[in-house]
Amino acid sequence: MVYKEGSLDATFAALAAPARRAMLARLATGEHTIMDLASRFEMTLPAVSKHVHVLERAGLATIRRDGRARRVRLRAAPLREASAALDRYRAFWSRQLDALDAFLTIADADARHTPIATRRSNAKRRPTRRAK
Repeated sequence: MVYKEGSLDATFAALAAPARRAMLARLATGEHTIMDLASRFEMTLPAVSKHVHVLERAGLATIRRDGRARRVRLRAAPLREASAALDRYRAFWSRQLDALDAFLTIADADARHTPIATRRSNAKRRPTRRAK
């Protein structure tokens, strides 16, 4: 799969605003007019319109005119691309956390089998420094 750096940047930039994420969630239920989207937020119609245009420039939404109304529809392809890009990092962190879990399991088992007196004496030992 080929990733277009600019399109991913635009997708993540558009997703950075909570209002735009909420608008996308609303658009996931189906097509809505800008007026309908504006009724859900405490912001002006021009502000909502600007947010919708950011979504459109990022390829996350399409706008079509229907008489005087402008209808907005979700485009999911850029979200799939962003999800695929994040999956690479998800796999990395999953491996890292699995390795940490294995290490902690071994360390916990070792701690259970080591007598408490030995653990205390080891904790008090400090490395000695050699004089120059």
